[in-house]
Amino acid sequence: MFTGIVTDVGRIEAVEPRGDLRVRIATGYDTSGVNLGASIACSGVCLTVVDKGEGWFAVDVSGETQRRTIPGMWSQGTKLNLERALKVGDELGGHIVTGHVDGLGEVIEARPENDSVRFVIQAPLGLASYLSEKGSIAINGISLTVNDVADGEDGPRFEVNIIPHTAKHTVMFAAGARVNLEIDVLARYLGRMLEVRNQTV
Repeated sequence: MFTGIVTDVGRIEAVEPRGDLRVRIATGYDTSGVNLGASIACSGVCLTVVDKGEGWFAVDVSGETQRRTIPGMWSQGTKLNLERALKVGDELGGHIVTGHVDGLGEVIEARPENDSVRFVIQAPLGLASYLSEKGSIAINGISLTVNDVADGEDGPRFEVNIIPHTAKHTVMFAAGARVNLEIDVLARYLGRMLEVRNQTV
């Protein structure tokens, strides 16, 4: 489990095709304190550390993960928002994030708003019922608050604000970019409960 509070920006140093992709990521983390088998969220994707050294760790990216994440994301040179797994007793500064991508969004617009930037993002139609004003969403692993939602035939468009601190300490996105979206975990389970309930009524 994660909180959506990014604690490092990593960079993919090498990609080795095997059965899956072995991806080596440069990091500022003290990797002596990172155990093999530990989970690290990489731009919103929960991955398992399978190898490590000073200033780097490696993960295996399955075909399923590649299909469900931003095209071209797992390429040498790509910068990633990193977050280590939540420990019992840690401060929950964002919201509960699982690191499982629910869909891909597209940044439609980015416009200045005072010191911040307001982003308008097109989400897939299947996520419409899970997005609500003042609800939480993770975008590329960043915990954000939904400011507004407008439903449309192609799916919902929602808006978020990025403050300067977040922009400075994360890998940001721009108009035209694709982004990994994870809906709030409570909304996911509530939606599934209602779906099953409606099937049995």
